[in-house]
Amino acid sequence: MRIGIDCRLSGISHAGIGRYIENLISRLPKEAPDIEWVYFYRHQNQIIPNLDVKYVQAPIRHYTFQEQTRLISIYKQEKLDLLHVPHFNAPIMYPGKLVVTIHDLLWHEQRGSHVTTLKSWEYWMKYVGYKLVASAAVKKASKILVPTSTIKKTLSNYYPKSTDKTVVTHEGVDEKLLRFKNEKVIKKNKSLIYVGSLYPHKNVDLVLKALQDLTDWKLTIVGSRNIFQDQAKAEIEKLGIEKQVKFTGYLSDGKLAHKIKVATALVQPSLSEGFGLTGIEAMALGTPVLASDIPVFKEIYQDAATYFDPQSTTNFIQALSKLKTDQKKMSEVVKQYSWDEMTKQTIETYRSIL
Repeated sequence: MRIGIDCRLSGISHAGIGRYIENLISRLPKEAPDIEWVYFYRHQNQIIPNLDVKYVQAPIRHYTFQEQTRLISIYKQEKLDLLHVPHFNAPIMYPGKLVVTIHDLLWHEQRGSHVTTLKSWEYWMKYVGYKLVASAAVKKASKILVPTSTIKKTLSNYYPKSTDKTVVTHEGVDEKLLRFKNEKVIKKNKSLIYVGSLYPHKNVDLVLKALQDLTDWKLTIVGSRNIFQDQAKAEIEKLGIEKQVKFTGYLSDGKLAHKIKVATALVQPSLSEGFGLTGIEAMALGTPVLASDIPVFKEIYQDAATYFDPQSTTNFIQALSKLKTDQKKMSEVVKQYSWDEMTKQTIETYRSIL
């Protein structure tokens, strides 16, 4: 049995998807040594040492024309029994058996000029391409992996025929962060932290506006620079809250864990999400979570988080004053999520096809 994994988006630079792929591919050979694994990578730093796999270079950027053309021949050369593309971007014309992971359907639900910095014609051209590729992947895949039941339901709404072949595989807590769980820290009073990108659907503007009334609160924003950071900084200046907000940029696992542990709470104001991994990581480190009242967060965080209306700064402020800090509840929720278990479910899915 020969299974290929598209690893071109693995690694922390590709945010949540990168973390998902990295945790999966590091475990697969140990969980199923009877399978021949072929990993397709783009950059040398994506190679994980000491794994019993074949690495094949595929120096092709995601979301490009070459991905839909040249990449097919690279896959076919390896004579795979099954290919897993852990995103929606599988080549439309790939002829072999396929598994895809659909992390969310954000761009089905959030579209238009407000979600991009591209020119209108360029954005809509890319959007049409996205819909074609995503729809083809869902239709062709033998199985579709999703991180939550919420995303499975959303996928079924758009693609009713996908329901019976969709498998929920929850994500887990990264062991690299958990190494710092027992670090002794002093909590900072009235300190919030946000970890992630600043795309419009992340809804960080709500927290920024709330800070105008929360004059004695501070916000730390952690994440690699992206195209919307300048817009966020302009909004911060406009609101006059420059002294309350700090950008850290990318942080190592140790520094990130420390920042999360010292914060009063981690905020998750998103309007749309696939899983909500940073909230689970915060709970694992003992930091309460303040999350928008959307179905996916209610599914994952259950009653261990404090929820607010993502359209209301007033409700956000009220929720902050009632912040849940029950360590036992947080621990119980965290125990439900494991990268090891996700890997086992994924392998079971492969075997069910082959």
